[in-house]
Amino acid sequence: MILIADSGSTKTDWVLISKTSTEYKKYNTLGYNPYFIDSIGISNSINENLKNNFEFGEIEEVYFYGAGCSNTEKKETVHFALKNCFINAKNIFIGHDLLASARALLGNKPGFAAILGTGTNTCLFDGKEVSLNIDSLGFMLGDEGSGCYIGRKIVSDFMRNYLPSDLQKSFKETFKIENNEQILSAVYSNKFPNRYLASFCKFAGDHVENTHIINIVQISFRDFFQNLVSKYPDYKKYELNCVGSVGFTFKHILEEVANAYEMKLGKVIRSPIDGLIDFHQNT
Repeated sequence: MILIADSGSTKTDWVLISKTSTEYKKYNTLGYNPYFIDSIGISNSINENLKNNFEFGEIEEVYFYGAGCSNTEKKETVHFALKNCFINAKNIFIGHDLLASARALLGNKPGFAAILGTGTNTCLFDGKEVSLNIDSLGFMLGDEGSGCYIGRKIVSDFMRNYLPSDLQKSFKETFKIENNEQILSAVYSNKFPNRYLASFCKFAGDHVENTHIINIVQISFRDFFQNLVSKYPDYKKYELNCVGSVGFTFKHILEEVANAYEMKLGKVIRSPIDGLIDFHQNT
C-alpha cells in the first residue's frame, strides 16, 4: 500500500492508495510543519490520529509533501517521524509542498505553480522538479496574498477601528473579542501564530461582497504579484496555476489582479491531494 500526505501549516490530507486499484481512502490530521513541530510531536500525532484507520505495517511507500520540507535538516525531522511510524516502508520520500502543488496542477508538464493557503509559495516547474523558486520568506517577512497576510490586515483594521461599523461589530461578535490586548496576547503567546492570524481570513470569505474586504484581498493579491509573481523571468507567458483555499475562495479577485498583470489564470484548486492521487497511480 502507498500512503500520500499533503501537509500545510494548518492541516494534513492523507490518502491510502494501491497501484493495482483505483480505490482510495482519505484521512486528515493537523499540519506538520517541521519549523513548528519536532519528530516526536509528529509521530505522536500520527499514531494518535491515524493508527485506528489502517494497519501501519502494510505501508510499503510513503510520499510526504510538506510546508517547511525544502530544508535538508527539516526533511530529516519528518523522515525520522515517519520511519518511526511506518517501520516496514521501504521507500519514504519527503518533498516540499510546492512540488506537490506543481505535480497536482501540472502533472509532468512545465509551467507556473503557486500556493495561496495559510502561507504562500510560487515556482517555475520544468515537468520534473521545481526549477526556480523565489522565497516567500514566511509569515513574519512575506507570504503576500496568503490567508495569514489577509487575516493580519483584517485584524489590524479591527484593532485600529478602521473596519466599517457593521463589519467592526460583526468581527467582534464572531470572534468574541473584548479588547486589543486579547488579540495581542494571542498573537505573541500562540504556538502557531500564523494559523491564528490566518483564521481571520475566513471572516473575509464570509463577507466577500463587502467593499472593504474586497479592497483588502485586492491589495494582498497585488502585493503577491508585485513582490513574487512578477519577479519571475517572462512570467506573462505562463498561466497562473494555483492551489489553496485562499486562491480558491477569492478566485474572481485573483483573476482580476492576474489580468491587470497581463497573466492568464489557469487551474485553481482547493487542495492538491486529488491531483497527487492521479500522479502517483500513473507514475
